[in-house]
Amino acid sequence: MPRLLKLLQLRKQKNNPPAPKGELEGFVNNKILIKNSPFRGLGGYMSTITISAADVNKLRMQTGAGMMDCKKALTETNGDFEAAIDYLRKKGAKVAASRQDRESNEGVVISRASADGKFGVIIELNCETDFVAKNAEFVAFANQIANIAVENKPTNIEALSDLEFDVDNKRLKIGDAIIEKTGKIGEKIGISKYEVVEGEKVIAYIHGNFRLGVLVALNKNIAGADEAGKDVAMQIAAMNPVAIDKDGVDATTIERELEIAKEQIRAEGKPEEMVEKISVGKLNKFYKDSTLLNQEFVKDPSKNVAQFLSTIEKGLTVTAFKRVALGA
Repeated sequence: MPRLLKLLQLRKQKNNPPAPKGELEGFVNNKILIKNSPFRGLGGYMSTITISAADVNKLRMQTGAGMMDCKKALTETNGDFEAAIDYLRKKGAKVAASRQDRESNEGVVISRASADGKFGVIIELNCETDFVAKNAEFVAFANQIANIAVENKPTNIEALSDLEFDVDNKRLKIGDAIIEKTGKIGEKIGISKYEVVEGEKVIAYIHGNFRLGVLVALNKNIAGADEAGKDVAMQIAAMNPVAIDKDGVDATTIERELEIAKEQIRAEGKPEEMVEKISVGKLNKFYKDSTLLNQEFVKDPSKNVAQFLSTIEKGLTVTAFKRVALGA
């Protein structure tokens, strides 16, 4: 009989283990905390009440992070919202660091001009997959960055990254916000290109579902400048000129084009004394095909771009342009 009683006691202990030892510390964020428990959470405490869905949703609204990430952050920090926000920011930095060697050739190109039409920017914000690039939240984030750039006119990517703005209900530097987005999305994110244009009239154009952006500056702000500028921007997007006119082509490009032309002429068996003359003709053809004002106007091939602009107003011309294609 004593042996049977002992077996019954052992079975009872197995089915009903003793409560963890420790002293009741009190209540924090509506959770019972036990100090010095063997089942410790953060700081030596154990929460006996699970994080509520309302808590998770509140943190998600504050940070924009995923539901499971928010639940884990609150669990790890015993429901302390400020600590949970810090936890998520540190997670973002770790994800960003771990993905530095990843290719990020997808993304969006945003072109934006100021309200007064005197200044414009193009930014390329990259990610790893087209799935993220097509996400409305990612596109909205890129548009936010472009808006801040137009307002503050930074001179380069580093200066742009140091600008502050409001995102996900808090104020952050753009560089820090990108790190947080990396942690949230789980892909490498970054600004790879930043271009600016200033002029009397700056027109912005985005082509192909944020795959390509153009800025073009005209020398006059006149009636019809917006429509004419858009037509020229579309020309730049389609024909990818290397300069405004031949005077803007750099010496290295001219030398390369002449050398290619001479090799082609020699390969055709032309006499050496004719090589120089024919190569100059080929260079002039290059200027016609590859410099903006000399190109045939796509919408009316009977004119070049310079002639098209003169039909809007005599003396109207392009003073600057920038073209950014995704991943190029």
